[in-house]
Amino acid sequence: MIKTAKQVLAKPFTSNFFFIFLQGIMIGLITGLIVGIFRWIIDHTMKFLFFIYPLMRQKPIYLIPYVIATILVVFLLSQVIKPVLNNITGSGVPQIEAVMLDENKMNWWSILWRKFVGGLLAICPGLFLGREGPCIQMGAMVGQAFGNKLFQADPTNLKRLQGCGIAAGLSAAFSAPLAGVFFLVEEITFNFTPKECLTALAAAMSSDLITLCFFGTTPCLYLPLERPLPLTSYWFLLLIGIILGLLAYVYQYCLLSLKPIYSKLTKIPKIYHSIVPLILVIPIGLWNAKLLGGSHDFISSLFEPTFVKSIQTGTFSLILLPLIWFLVRFIFSMISYGASVPGGIFMPILVLGALLGVIFAMIMIHFNIAPKSCYGIIIVTSMCAYFGAIEKAPFTALTLLTEMVGSVEQIFPMLVATFIAYFVLDLLGGKPIYEALRIQMDFRKLTKSETE
Repeated sequence: MIKTAKQVLAKPFTSNFFFIFLQGIMIGLITGLIVGIFRWIIDHTMKFLFFIYPLMRQKPIYLIPYVIATILVVFLLSQVIKPVLNNITGSGVPQIEAVMLDENKMNWWSILWRKFVGGLLAICPGLFLGREGPCIQMGAMVGQAFGNKLFQADPTNLKRLQGCGIAAGLSAAFSAPLAGVFFLVEEITFNFTPKECLTALAAAMSSDLITLCFFGTTPCLYLPLERPLPLTSYWFLLLIGIILGLLAYVYQYCLLSLKPIYSKLTKIPKIYHSIVPLILVIPIGLWNAKLLGGSHDFISSLFEPTFVKSIQTGTFSLILLPLIWFLVRFIFSMISYGASVPGGIFMPILVLGALLGVIFAMIMIHFNIAPKSCYGIIIVTSMCAYFGAIEKAPFTALTLLTEMVGSVEQIFPMLVATFIAYFVLDLLGGKPIYEALRIQMDFRKLTKSETE
């Protein structure tokens, strides 16, 4: 007997999905507001740095109050992070992963405000740290607050609400809602269920809506791509993927070596390790303030017409410039992240990928492997492949770069290069970077009494 539509379909207004969807929206709106304010402060502080450093270069006397202010920042930051040092330093993503695996526990309010203030104190002076790590952790704490205080959620639903906050945090950090959901699935929960993903998508969309009110509808890293990469240039993607896979392994190895190195600074208490990068960043700012920060401003500068023209028409010796920038950014990203300060690695990785992309673009243009008009797509492809390999999250990388640059025209070369880089890193023994950092932190399974 064939069943009727009435027998197959559920009764109207009996689904609980509306309530679940509403939970995600509420978490997303609050997360978007917090992250929007966080981003706004960072963006305006960076504009101040672009003003003050040229001024200090012209009038060195201003360095004295600036150094005094930096020492004050070190002290304030130490007091903020001291009570919850292990849970607040770095991006916060490894600690969140440990929470989802019942290996860690956090007080939502303590982490939320300390990550907000500590993140600003670390990022605003120009350390090479990304905003997305703190945004993800703050979003998770918002989800935890809703689960504990408002919805009285059981452990399973609490993790789902924390996941909503994670997706909302990344979405608000980059105005990339789909990437927020893919990041949650690919790097945190490894669980693709409609209930979890749709709730997370609701949170990501609503948080993105709030950030659009702050920053407008233009993608946060809009990059003009003039034309697609011709098929005759695709063979070079193999070389790009191999090189980026090797460099991704170097990045992981160096990042995981930071804690043992910093642990040898026994004469400086751990809570004051920030003095190392905060003092060392000053000479870099005096040399080139655009290098400071995460920094999407620096990536945008690589697409300024004057710079693009000099790269496309200048001598091949100009390749030394992006190479030097890459080395400075790489070394100081390591110094910044290892110093027991709150801050992420997403944006610093993308900047490194962009600089490698400039180098690849110069080689391809100089040797007529690709036309000059492919400068942009080569850089975006390099960013995607380098990020996707280090994170071992190709879906997140492809979605994030597509949403950030505002174009889906050239997703296939990005896919090819990212797959090759991922494969090379995997052959070398690389792990998803946040999983590796979590393992390094040596969490243990909490007992039942500890989780309550």
